[in-house]
Amino acid sequence: MPAALPALALMANPGQRLATLDIAREIERRGFAGISVSSSFGNMSQCVGLAFATRRIPFATAIAPIYAQAVDEFAQNAAYLHEVSGGRFQFGIGIAHAPSHIRLEVKPGRPLGDTRIFIEKFKAHTEYGPLPPIIVATLRKRMIALAGEIGDGLVFANGSRAYMADSLSALPEAKRCDPNFFLGNRVRTCISDDVEEAKAALRQSMASYWLMPNYRNYWKETGYADEMATAEKVVAEGRSAEMPRYLTDRWLADCTLFGPAARIREGIEAWREAGITTPVIVPISPDGNQKRAIDAVFKAFE
Repeated sequence: MPAALPALALMANPGQRLATLDIAREIERRGFAGISVSSSFGNMSQCVGLAFATRRIPFATAIAPIYAQAVDEFAQNAAYLHEVSGGRFQFGIGIAHAPSHIRLEVKPGRPLGDTRIFIEKFKAHTEYGPLPPIIVATLRKRMIALAGEIGDGLVFANGSRAYMADSLSALPEAKRCDPNFFLGNRVRTCISDDVEEAKAALRQSMASYWLMPNYRNYWKETGYADEMATAEKVVAEGRSAEMPRYLTDRWLADCTLFGPAARIREGIEAWREAGITTPVIVPISPDGNQKRAIDAVFKAFE
């Protein structure tokens, strides 16, 4: 059993928002390290619910896309969440990705420059009260370095465990060793005694990331040039629907967690050994049911 429980991702799907708050209270009762709320379905609003539904557990947006609102509006909402939660809210931000930009009807600029400007403007809004720590979504080293320079932590999504020590070398040692500097990674996880079933579920869940150029560029850097060349060929030939079949076992073993409960617990410890102090389980079930996926996590970490 891990020395400390990981954090858990939680999404308030339409029609299940009140039920999700009950799940959040159970996550807190069981002693998990935190709750991470993805950008789908308005995660700032979801975090307001968490602020009042829970009492002790930290919770975070992971992530709030910086183009979704004016910086001033984000600062007002974040200051509110910081105050009413007693300092438990972490403001995770990032540029998101192309599908989000289409949904938000925005045209992003340069990722590093836009992120720096956003954080500097956000921190300048002191008129709304104390602001929460700001956690920067990262993949490649320049964004990691920026997080170390002006952020209070960083969070990967689908990071490469084998490459993580190299990635984190972009941080000053003082930041890597600072317990107050958040180091997280959202790891998609399918718990099942049927390993092939678990891998199949993850291939379906993760294929959309192989379609995104920013993720492909990251995974090229981390040692998956051949896999990403195949992915680019599939995209160029208009066969994106076939992408799940091309996610290799080697890549899945590095960037996700799957299999029986004991294997998942070992994987969480492996992520800590790689330098991620707060692994975040993003639970996946073969049938796509979030509640069943979370129940499997509860059972694995009893």
